[in-house]
Amino acid sequence: MKFIDLSRGYARYGSEIEAAVLRVLQSTRYILGPEVSALEKELTEFVGVSEAVGVSSGTDALLLILKAFEFPPGSLVLTPAFTFVATAEAIRRVGLIPYFVDIDPLTYNLSPEEVEEALKKLSGKVSAVMAVSLFGLPADFERLEPLCREYGVVLIEDACQSLGAELHGRRSGSFGKAAATSFFPAKPLGGAGDGGMVFIHDRKLAEKIRALRIHGQTETYYYEYSGINGRLDELQAAILRVKLRYFEEELSLREEVAERYRQLLSEIPEIRVPIVPEGYRSSWAQFTIRAEARDELRAHLAGKGIPTAIYYPIPLHLQPVFRDLGFSEGSLPQTEKAAKEVLSLPMHPYLEAEEQIFIVEAIKEFYGR
Repeated sequence: MKFIDLSRGYARYGSEIEAAVLRVLQSTRYILGPEVSALEKELTEFVGVSEAVGVSSGTDALLLILKAFEFPPGSLVLTPAFTFVATAEAIRRVGLIPYFVDIDPLTYNLSPEEVEEALKKLSGKVSAVMAVSLFGLPADFERLEPLCREYGVVLIEDACQSLGAELHGRRSGSFGKAAATSFFPAKPLGGAGDGGMVFIHDRKLAEKIRALRIHGQTETYYYEYSGINGRLDELQAAILRVKLRYFEEELSLREEVAERYRQLLSEIPEIRVPIVPEGYRSSWAQFTIRAEARDELRAHLAGKGIPTAIYYPIPLHLQPVFRDLGFSEGSLPQTEKAAKEVLSLPMHPYLEAEEQIFIVEAIKEFYGR
């Protein structure tokens, strides 16, 4: 059993992917060509934004957004510590300071109450809020968007795990002033390597990001900005265009898998299943439970040949690289509690019911059910 079985998707549309790759190879146009432009257009329509900019990774998408806004050096960006390191890493790389805020224990996303408290406490020092839509569930943008407007700070969505998710009909990637997503192979819409996309509503800012992804070049060998080499290549774009045609169907299949898990696990009191609040749609990048005796359960499942993952065992505020920020154990109680209890089960659109039953029976066996 695989944690994420990409081979099953490939069995469905691999021949189309191979034809798309061959088309690019025969064209000899490999960087920023028609495939990237077409993917950008298709994803603006899918997400519901005016501009999309293909870039080299989700990490670089975050980085380029932050560079484009030119926030005052040393200013703060509020963000969760319960996320992948790239979120805070990008903040640091542009000379800003991540300020970690605690999460909602039910959604694992930023707590709006904690964000508001931090904005009051740090008045005048905060430039932006970078809200992660974790595990495929949008952050609480209904409350975060007006809150950021009230305090005059820029809201950015880290949608690297949540492309396809929705909040009251709005797609993840359309919230805030700009959003970043990732096409890492394990994501809901994943390529065959690294890739990412910036979604944005402001055409002028989008043009700046297009320049920044090519070393800051605005005309041939004329550099207006200090940029990076952050382009999405044609091969990845061609592959993603094929997979995008199947994406809506795969999102529905993920929902079926998630609902089956929820039903099968409902009889195990030691397990808390993930929630999807009313009005939300998750893209189910992960199916993450909270489990009593988490580490022992994980070892038991491994013994049965069932792969699992822990996202994330050490929160960012307790990582050595961020020690200088002044956070310590106890600073973010909900984050720290989640890190000790969460466990992600195998999750992909083509997970069979029989496999899920096998997984849940192994969990029941561990708890003596």
